[in-house]
Amino acid sequence: MRQTENTAIVLRYANYRDNDRMLTLLSPTRGRVEALSRGCRRPRSSLLNASELFALGEYELYERGNHLTVVSATLTETFYPLRQDFDRLACGTYLLGLCEAAAQPGEPARELFMLLLHTLSRLTFSDQEWKPLLAGFLLHYAACEGFKPRLEHCVTCGRRLDGEEQVYFDQVEGGLCCHGCRVPGQTAVAAAQAKWMRKMLQTGSSGWVNEPDCYAPYTLLRGFVEARLDKPVRSAAMLPRE
Repeated sequence: MRQTENTAIVLRYANYRDNDRMLTLLSPTRGRVEALSRGCRRPRSSLLNASELFALGEYELYERGNHLTVVSATLTETFYPLRQDFDRLACGTYLLGLCEAAAQPGEPARELFMLLLHTLSRLTFSDQEWKPLLAGFLLHYAACEGFKPRLEHCVTCGRRLDGEEQVYFDQVEGGLCCHGCRVPGQTAVAAAQAKWMRKMLQTGSSGWVNEPDCYAPYTLLRGFVEARLDKPVRSAAMLPRE
């Protein structure tokens, strides 16, 4: 039996009994954590706000065997403005679902945690368009999870791609191919879109919106990432229509 303190973001919750919730947390040091927030649904509970989606804070957990219980929590941020814009709320919920699908119990997830935190912050507190934000997130998410798209060379013949040529995306091979190697079913990628992806892989979230959002191949990257997940992300159904 011991108590530990963890910085974490609430990815999901499920109401339990009359006043409790089971929380799914993302911790940079412990990955995905399941913990019981006892009594949090009572109106005056000190854990009420810390047991909502998107809550970021320091969670003190009591560990007994394989069960974790939230003892106390100090909130850092709630990302409350997301709740005032349905489209941005849907995008934020989608990000939580992707992180839940990737994070593993007991495995550090520092890069994924910081990626989520920075993207949520820009989605909440800036007027930046949601599409390039999600596209940038998806690119870096793929890199975090070990399937970063190959963008510099043709995935079929290996030729280095000219930055101005028409290219195509091969979902199976996970990267771009040249005009000479293309086959039916591949998605055409404009030179400006390929350039955007190469550049955005080198920048943080502040750089994902420096160019027109039409350069961000959001649909392509979403399909690429979701095809590699073990199960569908339910919150994807809430995403805004393009």
